[in-house]
This record gives sequence, structure tokens and C-alpha cells, in this order.
Amino acid sequence: MMTTVIGVSLFTTNGQSLAQASAQVKFAVPAGPLNQALATFGRQAGLQVSYLASIAAGKTTKGFSGSASAQQAIAQILSGSGLRYSFTNSTTVAIAASPSSADGAAVEGATQLAPITVQGEQSATGPGDGFVAENTLAGSKTSTPLIETPQTVSVTTRAQIDAQQATNLTQAARYMPGIYFGDNTDTRDEYFKARGFTLDQYQDGLKLQTQGAWIENKIDPFFLDRIDVLEGPSSGLYGQVSPGGLVNLVSKRPTDTPFGHIQLQTGSFDRAQAAFDFGGPVTEDGALLYRLTGLGRTTGAQVDDMKEQRLAIAPALTIKPDEDTSLTILGSYLNDPKGGFWSSLPYSGTLNYNSALPGGKLARDFNTGQPSFEEFKRERESIGYEFAHRFDDVFTFRQNFRFSHVNSVYNALQAYDFVKGTSILQRDTYMYRGQANSVGLDNQLEADFDTGPLQHKALFGLDYQYLNRNDFSRYGVGPNINVLNPNYDLTVGVPKVNLNRQQSFNQLGVYAQDQIKFDRFLLTLTGRQDHAWSDTLNKLTSAQTDQSDNAFTGRVGLTYLFDNGLAPYVSYSTSFTPSTGLSFDGSYLDPTTGQQFEGGIKFKPEGWNALFTVAAFDLTQQNVPTTDPLHSGFQVQTGEIRSRGVELSAVASLTDAWSMQASYAYLDPKVTKDNSGLVGNEPANVPRNVAKLWMDYTVQSGPLAGLGIGGGARYIGESFANTTNTAKIPDYVLFDAAVRYDFGNLDQKYKGLTASVNASNLFDKVYVSDCSNINCRWGQGRTVYATLDYRW
Repeated sequence: MMTTVIGVSLFTTNGQSLAQASAQVKFAVPAGPLNQALATFGRQAGLQVSYLASIAAGKTTKGFSGSASAQQAIAQILSGSGLRYSFTNSTTVAIAASPSSADGAAVEGATQLAPITVQGEQSATGPGDGFVAENTLAGSKTSTPLIETPQTVSVTTRAQIDAQQATNLTQAARYMPGIYFGDNTDTRDEYFKARGFTLDQYQDGLKLQTQGAWIENKIDPFFLDRIDVLEGPSSGLYGQVSPGGLVNLVSKRPTDTPFGHIQLQTGSFDRAQAAFDFGGPVTEDGALLYRLTGLGRTTGAQVDDMKEQRLAIAPALTIKPDEDTSLTILGSYLNDPKGGFWSSLPYSGTLNYNSALPGGKLARDFNTGQPSFEEFKRERESIGYEFAHRFDDVFTFRQNFRFSHVNSVYNALQAYDFVKGTSILQRDTYMYRGQANSVGLDNQLEADFDTGPLQHKALFGLDYQYLNRNDFSRYGVGPNINVLNPNYDLTVGVPKVNLNRQQSFNQLGVYAQDQIKFDRFLLTLTGRQDHAWSDTLNKLTSAQTDQSDNAFTGRVGLTYLFDNGLAPYVSYSTSFTPSTGLSFDGSYLDPTTGQQFEGGIKFKPEGWNALFTVAAFDLTQQNVPTTDPLHSGFQVQTGEIRSRGVELSAVASLTDAWSMQASYAYLDPKVTKDNSGLVGNEPANVPRNVAKLWMDYTVQSGPLAGLGIGGGARYIGESFANTTNTAKIPDYVLFDAAVRYDFGNLDQKYKGLTASVNASNLFDKVYVSDCSNINCRWGQGRTVYATLDYRW
């Protein structure tokens, strides 16, 4: 036992704790109330700080700033307080009254309060703690607690992805609050919607720019640590973004702790999958870390004679030459030799009854194409890095970069309608080739400083996005097929070229943000100026069009942070998205704009690993292109869509045994301005009501220790199938279930071995998932997967 007197504080520790406490850390703990200073110290040191609330009540500190060990910093923070500290283990420091002050500290009849435990700061890019994430980068581009972000942010953690064994992005987002999508069999692309609009997709803070026309940046959830969703207009930080918000996919990164993971999976449609994930330090001093993640999969599909296949690998390397500098290199390669199929079907036989078909409906497994002709394959390569350097206690510089290349090939016979009164299905022939190169670069300078009583976390940024894409397609009439007597050996002709186009898109933006704390108030101010320009060459006509747009966007939010974890907030934010096309006078269409008012309450109960939120919003998208009433074939920008609603959510991992997530969203979307008779209508595929619940329990002791069970229900309310609101998609409820067993509870020699079985749409509900103005898709039927994981 070693004892050292520093001022009036007494330090006691053992050898292991001493090594942890002696590591040099950059501290910036401001003067003020002692309890707030201890919370800041815990976050910056990455330690748990435990103490009785009564011993810190009313005490203040001079704080501490500079590079020091944890023991040196806590000694200075407690100096003159009459309190002492001890490192009880390598991750926990306990605060208690010094013997001289403790003698009279206890008052007869006083109530002894439970200790307060202050957690070290959770990584904003890490996998979270159970189902709960504490911090996020998505809402502010700085590591900020979710309760301090004046907008709705939700996170699917790695633990939840594993518990539900999500095999694609939409499955991983099934239980996210406010999120909905067509849960269908079409795996060529994956889109999310919230608040009535499709969300833009980002990976590691940089936009996946090739969304649309089959050149998709597909990401497998096995390669992610978490999925963050920021709802509402967010152009103030990100530039051109959907008014509904964005999804940020957070890649797995190297870790300081060595680990390994091997996974084998089988199940419905002859599924066979093998995956691995290894990582840890390369050098003894931890200056070089690595991670290597890979996956191979082949499976059938709900539709007969169709397959999906994937090979993917993602190497990552982190270089840390010193405590203030890091460089993480992230690479990835994905190859989908068989990547999906056309799954859209006519209203007749899906949404509507077709008297020429048995039971009036098309079978979910019926292949409307021609297996020998159908093809969808995709390749994606990307390389990028995340660089960070801390200059001093105030300034930190970060630079994120990624280059991606995607190419795809797609051939299909696309069913669109029945010959009236018959079982003859009409089809078009479609053939596509495309490729795209994209670049994303984001420079950030963060400054943490005080001006009098105000604490600032300021951010200054300059980012650039570039996309160059080539699209070539053929389209024409294809051979019909008799659903009751299908012939899959028909001759398929090569149709005429209908598209041969080259496009380039550029965006340059400069932005600034200040998160200002005053007492319990947090004011968030964000502003951004963007310049976006594009060039399009129609190689069929040799016509070239150039377009340029400028926009200023921003956000202002105010949050009040109660000591009990309650955080009411209000915010106003804006967005813009460039529009393509020309008006009758030859001028380019202006960008669509979005404005949102949001107010709500977030609650993170002290001592609970949980987060509860309530949010109400009023969102409007303006400058929506609509039919020109005076000039046929042209558009004017007098359209407007308004979406109002309320969202409630709860997520908790209360113990090692219990985890849960529950949410409800109510939407009131309306077309408020339009020239084609749609005023008062609702946008298509926007359910007014969405409710979700997932519960997960693991037995901790007894003969069943290690047995885990989980289950969930998803209610998707009815929505309109088309923009004219003449057809509705019925509501439906889907149930999911999971069971798993940790064999380490059977015998320690099996430690790390886990088996699980997951079922989606447990009762095999037949339902229409989503529609367009001319066709619909069946929802995914029951799937069952058995998974064997070994971790060490």
C-alpha cells in the first residue's frame, strides 16, 4: 500500500491502478461547482468517479487545465475541498471525506444517499453500451451526448444488430424510432424514410453520393459498429440533404484490445454465410492497431430461381504516433455477383383482386422475369482515412476523406400490368450499365474554450463533394408471360438505347457551429454557405446542360439540462436540395428548401443506462416541382409539402439481463400547394402511425444461465399507394423472435461460443409493403436464420 499527501488530499492505490492513474491526459476542467468538475474529469480521463452527493454539495473548485496524469489532475481539482480520492481499480476513482472532516460529517438522523457514479465518456463512433448509445457525431459533427443535441437522434447499436441478427441495412433499422420503409424482397437498393421523406445516406460522416439509378453504395451491417439517424433538415452541417434527415453508417474501427470473431450462418432459402472479424494492437506500445473484417454469402430468395451472393472485406489500420495524433485508414471491397431482382408487380393481383388468378392474387414466390436473362451484379471499392490532431487544450483538427468506385450491370424483364381479364402479364425489357467515382472531403477545426461564464465548443469546417457517373440503358417492349402456364424460354430482343448520359456533381461548403453552455442552458448555433454545380452531357443528342446553385442554411437550438437528466429543447433548422430540369423560359429550377420547428424532451435518468424522448415537429418542403399549368411538359416550383407529427421513443439496457426498445410515431403529411389537383392529398407510402417494440432477456443464474430470448412487434399503419390517393395499402403487424445460448455457461472451455436462432415475420404474414403509382411489392415472408458465433 502506498500513501501520498497532496495538499489535503490522500491518495491510495495499488500497482495496477497506479499505472492507469499515471498515464498523461489532456485535461480542460473549468472552475465551478465541484460535482460538474468531477463529471468533466471522468469524461476526459475515461474513468468512473464514485462519491456521495452530500460530500460534494455546495463545494467549488478552481478546476484544472493541462497535460497531467489522472492522479495529478484529481488532486488539483479536489485541492482545498477537504475530500480525498483513491483509485479502487484501473477504471474507477472513489471520492470520500478526509478523516479530519469526516469526524463531524455524519449528522444524527440524516439520510445516507447512494453514491453517484460518473462514467467516462463513451465513444461517439463506438458500438454503444448494450442497446444504448450516449454520444453521437451525427447531430453536431462533435462528440455530443444525445440529450444535448437539439434534434431527434436515434442509434442502433452493435449489440442490437447482433441480437436481431440483421442481414441488411433495412433489417438493422426495423426498430429505429420514426423510421419506415418498404420491407420487401428488393435488395438492389435500400432506402429509409422518416417524417414523410427519404433520408440521405452517409458513411462515417461522408455522403454516399451515388444513390439512384442502380449505382448503389451497398454496405453490409456486419461491417458496422452502429447506425445513427438524424431526423429533420440538417443542411447547416452537411450541405444538400433531404428535409427528412440522414442516416450515418459507422464503420468498425481498430481497437486497443485484441479480439477475434468467427460467424457461421444458415437458414431460409438455402442460406450459407461465413464471416470473420479480427483486430487489436500490432505493436506492444499500441501505436499501431489493425482490424480485418470479411464476409461471404450465398442464398436463395423469396422469388423462385433467384439468388443473392456477396463477397466483402474491409481492412482498417490506425496509426497513433503520440497521444495527440491519430490516423485511421479505412478500406473496403464488395462484390455482389448476384445482387437482387425486379420485384415490382401490378396493382392487380397484389393490392387489388384479379379474378383470372387462383385466389385473386399473385403468389409471392412467382418469378415474373426470365431466370436466364435476369442479372444484377455490383462491385464497390473504397479507400479513405480519418486524421485527427490535438494542438493544445483548445484546438483540435480533423480531416476525413473517402474515394469510392461503383459499377453495376442490370438486366430484367419488368412486369407492369395484366392484359385485362386474363392471366397474361405484360413486361418491358430493361438493360442497364453504369459506373461512378465519388470523392468526399471534410476538414474540421474544433475549439474548446471559455469566455467568462460561457463554455464554447466551436467548430469550423470546409467540405467538398464530387461525383462523376455514367449511365447507359436500353428499354422497350418485352415478351408477355402467362402466370398460369409460364414459359421461361422465350426470346428476349435487345431494345433501343433510351439513355446514354454522363454527369458530374460538385459541392463546396463552409460552415461554423458553436455549442455554448451557460449554467444549465446549451445554445447551439449553426450556419453554412454552399455552392453546388453540375454538368450533364446527353450523349444521344449531344446536348449539354450546366447548373449552379447557392444556398445558406443553418440551425438554432436551445436546451436546458436539469441535474436529474431531463433536457427539454426547441430548435429551428433548414435544408436545401438541388432540383434538375428547366422551366418554360429556359431557366434552371431552384433548389427545394426545407424548414422545421421541433420541440421535445429527452430524459436520461441518473444511474440508468436508458434514454427516453418525446418530440413534436412541423416540417415544410418548398419549391417542389409541379406541373406548369400554362405550358405542357414543363414544371414550375410552386409545390409544397407539409409534415407534422409526434415521435416517442424509449431505449434501455437496465441490467446485463434486460434490454428493450419501444417507439411510436404519428405523422400528418399533406400536399399544401400543387398545380395538378393534389392539394390536400397525402404523399404515397407515408403511414400515419408506426409503432414498434423489442424486448430482450438473458438468464443470469441458475441452470438456464446463458439462455437469451427476444421478441418484437412492428405495426405499420395504412398509407396511400399513389399520389392521387385513389388506393390504400392496408396496415399490418409483424412479429419477430430470437433465442440464443452462451455455451460458456455450460463449461468454461466453451467460453465465447454462442448459438442463436432468429425469425422475422414469425407468422408468415402476407402483406403489401409499398407501392408506386403503377406497381406494388409483396413484403418479405418468414425467414429463419441459425447462427453460430465464436468470440475471443
